[in-house]
Amino acid sequence: MISASLNQFKALLGKELKEAFRDKRAMMLAMTMAVMAPVMIFAMSKVMIKEAVETPAIYLKISGAEYAPKLIKALNKENILLFRDVPVAKRSVWDERELTLTIPETFNQDMLDGKTIDIYLSADYSEKANLSPIRRIKTTINHYARGIGYKRLLVRGIDVKLLQAINVIEQDRSLPNSNAMIISMMLGLYLLMAAFMSGLPVAIDSSAGERERNVLEMLLCQPVSTVKIVFAKLCCASIIACTGVILTLSLTSFSVSFIDLTKIGASFSLDAFTVAALLLLLFPICFFASALQLFVAFQSKNFKEAQSMVSMIIMLPAMIPVIMMFVDDKPNWLKWLPISGQSLIMEDLFKGLPVSWSLLGFTGFVTIAITALLVLLMAKKLRSETVVLALS
Repeated sequence: MISASLNQFKALLGKELKEAFRDKRAMMLAMTMAVMAPVMIFAMSKVMIKEAVETPAIYLKISGAEYAPKLIKALNKENILLFRDVPVAKRSVWDERELTLTIPETFNQDMLDGKTIDIYLSADYSEKANLSPIRRIKTTINHYARGIGYKRLLVRGIDVKLLQAINVIEQDRSLPNSNAMIISMMLGLYLLMAAFMSGLPVAIDSSAGERERNVLEMLLCQPVSTVKIVFAKLCCASIIACTGVILTLSLTSFSVSFIDLTKIGASFSLDAFTVAALLLLLFPICFFASALQLFVAFQSKNFKEAQSMVSMIIMLPAMIPVIMMFVDDKPNWLKWLPISGQSLIMEDLFKGLPVSWSLLGFTGFVTIAITALLVLLMAKKLRSETVVLALS
């Protein structure tokens, strides 16, 4: 009896896998996330490291530069240059930004008299591209002004240490790999999305697609339980999703090895322990995602509607971790639910913190339990002509 049941399931699974791999375009779409994620992580990491390490030139229109030569020299040291020095290729960009600094004629006399000097920095503060240059200009001017203030006190015989009654010494206890959290967050997000996106074409085709081709109706006429049929479809889509996750991990580990994280004092590596823990977290999510996609696709009236409805589910792994970033005091029940639980555990894992195996196991159990419930609901619904024939 058990042998016959297994043979039936093997036949169903073989049929689902054969049909899945037969559609080359669907398989290419399924693996798109796995291939694109490492490329995007590599490119974004390169840009972030460049911005963190380098100080690109800022070109400033200065009115009255001749009245404050030492201030201009201090700005030049921070690569904040006069607009006349801007390269021809970049002139239109910086002309459009129109960062203007106005220095009064009385600058030298006010400096001698010990007066407060008003310098006007004019820019479009609503323009995102101006925020970083404005911050650098203000920081440089404030440091210059602070130095002048210290010199004034020294001339008057006052110890400048009196201005700093308390000195805060910062001790960073984060591990080296914690400094690469942006890369880790991107990887965690892409892994969750790979779990949802890789099996999506297969899930839609094996449900709404087979119903439109009348394959589902013929399959249900066979002496096989609906639970086995649904479970075979789930396993097929989940195998593709798991393959996408493994491919994402492998390619990301390969691409990150070409990034010099030592420039920002960080390190990032996917050792065997981390990979094993990630797979234990993500494999249940692959089954959950495929079950959810199959469930929604079976409720749709046609293939096009299924594509629209199931595509909305992809937003879940992107929205939930982002929303959780803005929640400071996270309730404990978030650690037990699918997606949110895995996301929190991955965050601790990437930080190098000890992994709570009991929490990992419980979160995985809840995820699998919800998946099993969805399978049973689909099996029950497939016994109804309304679902099988997509009747209103």
